[in-house]
Amino acid sequence: MSRRALITGITGQDGSYLAEHLLELGYEVWGLVRGQANPHVSRLRKHIGDVQITTGDLLDQGSLISAVERVQPDEVYNLGAISYVPMSWQQAELTAEVTGMGVLRTLEAIRVVSGISPSRTPDREQIRFYQASSSEMFGMVRETPQNEKTPFHPRSPYGVAKSYGHYITQNYRESYGMFAVSGILFNHESPRRGAEFVTRKVSLGAARIKLGLATELRLGNLDARRDWGYAGDYARAMRLMLAQDAPEDYVIGTGQTQSVRELVEFAFRTAGLNWEDHVVLDAKYTRPAEVDLLCADPKKAREQLGWEPEITFEGLVTMMVESDLRLLSESARPEDEPFSPDHW
Repeated sequence: MSRRALITGITGQDGSYLAEHLLELGYEVWGLVRGQANPHVSRLRKHIGDVQITTGDLLDQGSLISAVERVQPDEVYNLGAISYVPMSWQQAELTAEVTGMGVLRTLEAIRVVSGISPSRTPDREQIRFYQASSSEMFGMVRETPQNEKTPFHPRSPYGVAKSYGHYITQNYRESYGMFAVSGILFNHESPRRGAEFVTRKVSLGAARIKLGLATELRLGNLDARRDWGYAGDYARAMRLMLAQDAPEDYVIGTGQTQSVRELVEFAFRTAGLNWEDHVVLDAKYTRPAEVDLLCADPKKAREQLGWEPEITFEGLVTMMVESDLRLLSESARPEDEPFSPDHW
């Protein structure tokens, strides 16, 4: 019998890579979406293939219980969130409800369907739960690099909501004996990344300028440093966490950092351009509270999961720029891509 997985946020970047990976491993894959009429579902199926869909909403407890009852999954991956950090200041309450409370509702759905209570612990074949935690929880970092024991100091409503989701996952594991883990993933990108994220904004900007569709790219803080990896590599880590004998949390990253300036320089060089001729600094893209440096210590994942990233930073940026050059050569509307930022 193949294992059955339910993925929230399946129409986003991470959901699409995870679905592909699980299908390759022989899983039956289900995706949770907020309505069968969602236009991203048909686009997802064209790219991913044999994915089944059920409806549900991270804002609605009853719909999540119904979805878990219908699918009867072996594994649940909660990737659904309002994941664009700048938007979390504009919609702080919604971010808290979806990105934070949505985790609680998903855990509750699993607990209720499984009949778990303080007096009834799960059996061996219980549903296993993965929560997509984030390096944004570290925020104003206390130490570098950051590992599983580094204290959190989030600097955005998104980071605060992710911290709640992380702790409530830990709480359900300790209170009910549920197999519930969090992957603290550092920045992970790909050609499927939403156009609003800085890595994709840069690769699209370089491609547009190269093709004569634009003359400048406006950006904010070029000095912020991030640990950037490839989203497909990180999807492998998610599945490995749920394949362990015991539930534990893991930091996932490359252990290397680059500045936004280095990202821009390499992307423009890949497109055959000098970035200084085209990039304009614009204060409106500066965060109210900046996170200056994030760098992972993935030692635990390397030793216990056997996980290593396969794509380098240079390989990732090259992949994204070349993909966007092809995309824009065929169509000037990247918003028609199948992997929507509205994926919760």
